[in-house]
Amino acid sequence: MKKIDARGLACPAPVLQTKATLEQESLNMIKVAVDNSAAQQNVQRFLESQGFDTVLEKDGEDYFVAGRCETVSSTQPPKTLAAETGEKKIMIMCATDRMGYGDDELGLKLMVNYIRTLKEMGPDLWRLVFINNGVKLTVDGSEVLKDLMQYEESGLTILVCGTGLNHFNLHKMFLTF
Repeated sequence: MKKIDARGLACPAPVLQTKATLEQESLNMIKVAVDNSAAQQNVQRFLESQGFDTVLEKDGEDYFVAGRCETVSSTQPPKTLAAETGEKKIMIMCATDRMGYGDDELGLKLMVNYIRTLKEMGPDLWRLVFINNGVKLTVDGSEVLKDLMQYEESGLTILVCGTGLNHFNLHKMFLTF
């Protein structure tokens, strides 16, 4: 089993290091160590997108994502991507927890309403990615946390930047999707 120690790396480095390893070596077993839940989720989702079955272990503050694949990984994009099917998919990137400039209260209300209407995109919505100040929408106490959890339960992939969570000291408030 190939082991990767990606602890201490800022996102998206753990996923990129995992991807590079799979591209360089023909592997059907891999174990990646990370030090925050956002990196754990991102690595786990990446491995699953590559056909790996994953198991998560936690030891103190560290996470270990073990992946096993029946066939040797080739890091080819999943067949559900637009390149294979001709379908167009939408990725939404939220870099802030407010919409627009001016009144912050109004900006938050606009963002909350926007997040709650994303379900109208239906199956065309492929990913929600939260970076920078946007990570504040994904933590305990967020007005849209329940909505995000429902999106995740319905199959939408939500990615959250671990660097942002650490920068704002929110990693302990982050709830795993």
